[in-house]
Amino acid sequence: MLMAELQQVWATPAFANENIKIIDIRTPAEWKETGIVKGSYTIMFFDEKGNFSVADFLKQLDSVVQKDETFALICRVGSRTSIVSEFLSERLGYKVINLKGGIMKMIYEGYKTVPYQP
Repeated sequence: MLMAELQQVWATPAFANENIKIIDIRTPAEWKETGIVKGSYTIMFFDEKGNFSVADFLKQLDSVVQKDETFALICRVGSRTSIVSEFLSERLGYKVINLKGGIMKMIYEGYKTVPYQP
């Protein structure tokens, strides 16, 4: 079994300044509603109905991060990323940081998002 690194880190405004790629796995409607972390990559995992395609997600993810590169996942409050980050690290060997608390925690702590540009 592949056991890569899975880190659990609180989503904070300061994390946005780290030199680590952030993948936002929410839906386009959510990106529009709250904005996104500046410089983050928007790659939806679950659609509005909870459906997903691992193959489609991995194809987009692999175009942004290298297999051995550490990156972070963010969603609204951290529940989706806890599932997806565990799957990516334990089953596929990625080095993932789960941003606990999600974008809502960052906004609550004063982070100013940027508008989502489709």
